[in-house]
Amino acid sequence: MPRAGLDTATVVAAGAELADQVGLNRLTMGLLAERLGVRTPSLYKHVDGQEDLVRHIATLATAQAADAVGTAVQGLAGRDALAAALHAFRSLVITHPGRYAATTGMEPTGPEDPMALASQRLFDVFRAVLRGYDIDEADTDHALRMIRSLCHGFATLEAAGGFKWSADIDTSFEWLIDFTDQGLRAM
Repeated sequence: MPRAGLDTATVVAAGAELADQVGLNRLTMGLLAERLGVRTPSLYKHVDGQEDLVRHIATLATAQAADAVGTAVQGLAGRDALAAALHAFRSLVITHPGRYAATTGMEPTGPEDPMALASQRLFDVFRAVLRGYDIDEADTDHALRMIRSLCHGFATLEAAGGFKWSADIDTSFEWLIDFTDQGLRAM
């Protein structure tokens, strides 16, 4: 019988918090069990092992990104929407580097996979941002990949302490937004 108060959502949330603290690559079922005050086998009542835990964490992070970016862009268009979306996404990556790391390379198992649904919500928000630009529909996927690559690269480098030189990081990020906005307008 599962421990009172312990359910899949609680296990996943604790796993996500732990991944943010110690790094996704150091997250183990044993460490999570210790954090939750249970024995490791108890976790298997809620997740099917390490891979399933990481999949749940990736889904949580993607849903959180969709919520944050969606809220940030409400009522905005063009550069304002782009800036709000990229700032919200960057903030999530920096604040939650472990859970965000779970999203990289995580492929949905099918169209009804919660990861696929969360990813679709996030992509729909970014597609809405792109509607503020005169981009041919055939180029939308390319633009989405570019935006994700730019923001992912910048934010993961920042989260890992990869910007050690003297230029202000926020100023560099604004430069990235301006560059992206100008490129999208040029399309």
